[in-house]
Amino acid sequence: MKITVVAMGKIGLPLAVQFARKGHTVIGADVNETTVAQVNDGIEPFPGEAHLSQYLAEVVQAGSLTATTDTTSAVAQSEAVVVVVPLFVDAEGVPDFGWMDAATKAIGQGLKAGTLVSYETTLPVGTTRTRFAPMLEEISGLKAGVDFHLVFSPERVFTGRVFADLRKYPKLVGGIDQASGARGVKFYEDVLDFDDRPDLAQANGVWDLGSSEASELAKLAETTYRDVNIALANQFALFSETHGIDVQKVIDASNSQPFSHIHRPGIAVGGHCIPIYPRMYLWNDPSATVVSAARSANAAMPAHVVNTLAKIHGDLKGQRVVVLGAAYRGGVKETAFSGVFPTVSALKDAGAIVAVQDPMYTDAELNHYGFDAYHYGQETDAVIVQADHSEYRQLDSSKFPGVRTILDGRGVTDESKWSGVRYHVVGRAL
Repeated sequence: MKITVVAMGKIGLPLAVQFARKGHTVIGADVNETTVAQVNDGIEPFPGEAHLSQYLAEVVQAGSLTATTDTTSAVAQSEAVVVVVPLFVDAEGVPDFGWMDAATKAIGQGLKAGTLVSYETTLPVGTTRTRFAPMLEEISGLKAGVDFHLVFSPERVFTGRVFADLRKYPKLVGGIDQASGARGVKFYEDVLDFDDRPDLAQANGVWDLGSSEASELAKLAETTYRDVNIALANQFALFSETHGIDVQKVIDASNSQPFSHIHRPGIAVGGHCIPIYPRMYLWNDPSATVVSAARSANAAMPAHVVNTLAKIHGDLKGQRVVVLGAAYRGGVKETAFSGVFPTVSALKDAGAIVAVQDPMYTDAELNHYGFDAYHYGQETDAVIVQADHSEYRQLDSSKFPGVRTILDGRGVTDESKWSGVRYHVVGRAL
């Protein structure tokens, strides 16, 4: 089968490689000429994705994967098209469909009868049917559900472990009609492999949810649930800090029940998913007060962390504070909606002199985001851990001459390595 994957980003490129490794001929389409050149040279454009460098080199050398900037030409040669173009949204989750619309128009210009089109970018409920189906029909002159098949199939993977997650989790599919859904199921069965999961209610594999709307909602429901769960943990943490309770012990005890799972509290998780998709759901369902309250609670955590630092350290005016982690989570070079931005802003509002350290970013890259770069061994007064990079687990006070206080917003440091320093983890009693 010949497949086009539109957008060679942190999800699209591993997907293209996966499809090629299953024996299919894949064209990766992207508007970025540098990315296309790197893919054609078998060089991964971004670091941190397990096995990608090896697998990419193999499939390019075998001729199974090529890349192009001409999406329309690629689609015209393909039996299936998978769309993983970024959907930009503002802080309130209001979508900007500019890139998605442009990609859809390019697809429509090359679309031929019998082709499957699968959108994997997270979308508000109803978008596949009411926005992209009419657009593809108008440009191609073909009828969705009659001349070509159209489905929504959400990404359910984490960057850094895409290949493992593709095997681990069921692949959800929903078509705009029954025939589209069936075609989508067959496609993903041909391009994916699945681990045995006896813990699931049905066999691991491709699951047809019956409609594109159900599939769109499934993705929003997963991420919104996590956001609400994290907000609950953060509410427990705030209560515990003022009542002499170690919230992590409480959460560990609660999670000993098989039906319980409460996330660890801390600085709000960033990235494109957790801060944004609940807002996207609220765009569909503005009456969802639980979701709205959770989003507000999580967004308030960076300011809470800075206020807590001021309580245990003292006045922050003129104090040198290092924020560890520009990335939104450990091991991923991505700053989208990262907690580093509100944390640094709140520290500066408090009069602190702020520097940022992240093992995945160069000084120039940190400067690009408006941060002063910190290097181990430079004098500092206080430290905030913002991202859970594995490197931070081994840190000790000797790396930060003069440090008097550390506030770990992720719970990743070892308290025994910070002797003589005021040590606090979010959720512990103050």
